[in-house]
Amino acid sequence: MSAGNISFVKEFFIVGFPGLQKGYFDSVAALMLFVFVCILAGNGTFLILFSLEKSLHKPMYYVILNLVASDILFSTTTLPKIIARYLFQDGGISFMGCFIQMYFVHYFGTVNAFILAIMAFDRYVAICNPLRYPNIVTKWNIFYLCLISWVIANVTPLMMVIRAYPLPYCAENTIIQCYCDHISITSLACTNRAPYSIPAFVLAMVALLTPLAFIVFSYCAIILAVLRISSTQARLKTFSTCSPQLIIIALYFLPRCFIYLSSNIGIYFSTDLRLAIIMMYSLFPPMFNPLIYCLRTKDVKECLVKRLKISTNVKFNLTKVDISSVSS
Repeated sequence: MSAGNISFVKEFFIVGFPGLQKGYFDSVAALMLFVFVCILAGNGTFLILFSLEKSLHKPMYYVILNLVASDILFSTTTLPKIIARYLFQDGGISFMGCFIQMYFVHYFGTVNAFILAIMAFDRYVAICNPLRYPNIVTKWNIFYLCLISWVIANVTPLMMVIRAYPLPYCAENTIIQCYCDHISITSLACTNRAPYSIPAFVLAMVALLTPLAFIVFSYCAIILAVLRISSTQARLKTFSTCSPQLIIIALYFLPRCFIYLSSNIGIYFSTDLRLAIIMMYSLFPPMFNPLIYCLRTKDVKECLVKRLKISTNVKFNLTKVDISSVSS
């Protein structure tokens, strides 16, 4: 396409689900708002518990703290705009704003993958090298690993933005997605996408599959170590310490790998169904992770029960004071 036929796009418009009828806009907005509130409330509860309870100041919970921060930031980056799209019909986002959102979408997704790998490392050391666990998995070692994860995670999304931003964009500015990501933006470029999309896909696969490969290796070693335990009850108890992380890892990786590989094995979805699956694997983990921490992790569950009891006792005492003052 010649330069004269290219108009400079000033802003993009986020369409969301292209097949969704207007009569359902309010319902979808209400559902996404509910999910957003649940994510903030659930992860915020863990942040409050972590800040109040010194018993949670352990290496494993510092890892969860990083996952919580990433989940909150990812949801805050993506959900407000799509909620505004359906609630107020305000789907416009500036040209620069769309690329900024794209960067953070891929950045926080990559951070999550690395943090989950650190969680697997924690369980690997705890089960395969329990005597060395206190010396290897220290607060400072976890701090450095998490810091490295946040720094290294910049590479892939930064390269995507640097390569996608200078492309020529046509008059078409509608993004068939619930947020700006690399595919939805570059598909609007007035040029051959292959030189840009293929390297981006390779980088995304490296960022996704490298942590996943380490996680698979860690849990293979964990399973072998557990099988060597003679007592069945001890095997179940040992493996149960991994169950919260396995659920979180499955929620994050399995749907992503399925979507990425489906087109290569001849499985195709409608655009709306594909977007629904993407939104599910993007938002369900941040929404359900806090429940997994609280219900499947003994320390967090005990701290939560303790704080609820304290809160109930305070309210009960205040009520007694109010009644006695009225009686007098």
